[in-house]
Amino acid sequence: MNIVIIGAVAAGAKAAAKIKRLLPDASVKIFTRDNHVSYSSCGLPYYIAGNFADYKALLVRSPEEFRQDGIEVYLNCNVEKIVPPDNEILVCRDCLTTPIHYDKLIIATGANPFVPYIKGIKDFKNIYTVRTVEDGINIRKKMLESKHALIIGSGYIGLELLESFVRNNLKVTIIEQKERIMPAYDDDMSDLIRKKLEEINNGRFEFLTGEKVVELIGKEDNLEKVVTSSGKIINTDMMVLCAGVRPNVEIAEDAGIEIGTTGAIKVNKLMRTNIENIYACGDCAEKTHIVSGQNVWIPLGSTANKEGRCAAMNAAGVYCEFDGVLASTVTRCLKITMAMTGITEREAKIIGFTPVSVTITKNDMVGYMPEAGEITIKVVADKITGLLLGGQAVGAVGADKRINTLTSALLGHLTVAEFKNNDLTYSPPYSPTIDPLLDAAQILCTKLSNRC
Repeated sequence: MNIVIIGAVAAGAKAAAKIKRLLPDASVKIFTRDNHVSYSSCGLPYYIAGNFADYKALLVRSPEEFRQDGIEVYLNCNVEKIVPPDNEILVCRDCLTTPIHYDKLIIATGANPFVPYIKGIKDFKNIYTVRTVEDGINIRKKMLESKHALIIGSGYIGLELLESFVRNNLKVTIIEQKERIMPAYDDDMSDLIRKKLEEINNGRFEFLTGEKVVELIGKEDNLEKVVTSSGKIINTDMMVLCAGVRPNVEIAEDAGIEIGTTGAIKVNKLMRTNIENIYACGDCAEKTHIVSGQNVWIPLGSTANKEGRCAAMNAAGVYCEFDGVLASTVTRCLKITMAMTGITEREAKIIGFTPVSVTITKNDMVGYMPEAGEITIKVVADKITGLLLGGQAVGAVGADKRINTLTSALLGHLTVAEFKNNDLTYSPPYSPTIDPLLDAAQILCTKLSNRC
């Protein structure tokens, strides 16, 4: 059997390794436009920050290691076309286009950074995106010779880069087109994130929300300043675009593969597309949200690995279902942890739930412990059914632990009443006697008196 995989970062690399274990005699080929395979793009901000010196720590497996397992890897290749009637893809390498036959095809083309339309944005060498290993190397090199950095976008990557730059003594300006930073969170939690960051600022960075860059000014190919929509002029040594990503679906769409409502490739629970013998996984594929039941597009490395495994199993003839995602995420910026799962209160209203929420602030461990810190937890439930819908936590490192606990409750479709007496662990270095998450659930029960 000939199995061809397009893309080799998370989903594609996982799919290749799994298929080879299931079908040792199969021919498995990976084609990627990158210079590297199987690397941790989520680790790029931490390499840029200097948490480790050698970018090779980001590389999970090398092409040579794949080849030792019988997996052929082709770097710097552009897959120009998928031809389903012929079971072929057309691959361009070194200006030569070659047809490659497949029995099963797995599309793991990932996502591309969104580049906003601003005149001249592609003309300056010191404007960067964050996707590949080379991006990380170039940004770190430029950072080390700079005094100011401008970041466009205040989502996860934007805040992770803020930490990276501040720790390397740069002054930073973050421009966010929306009215709040970390706009995926509910407004009150987004405001809290900003408040906590501003409390430790000391003039090292500034947020400009409700703004966008409208003009770029520089000499030759070097950006020197930008003009914002309100007329502000900001001098900078470098600019990094962190305004989100878009699914890379062009060759799939051109081949007649169905694109979902989110703009990503539509797949079923087996990761199959609408065309026989073609699967899609990772950041290019649409997902189902376990809480809302709606189609969503949430690009995450953890999800990509799970989907790559599932696609590989089905391509190899071993039945496997991928049930969907909870949109569980976590990040850190300057010692402040931000984590969330499920749907927000804002999303719940849009979807049609009748949401009710509780927000509490409490230490993440017993107060006499010297490392104790505050966490603020928001838990959202449906007033009609009592079902838990989601949660958000901001503060000390223990915030992520509470959200991880809540993900299991959401996966089990628990009500607040079922969850509130959960037997969570207790020890002074890890939790107060009553965990903040259970405190939130108990208070939420008072708002759901007919359900608790």
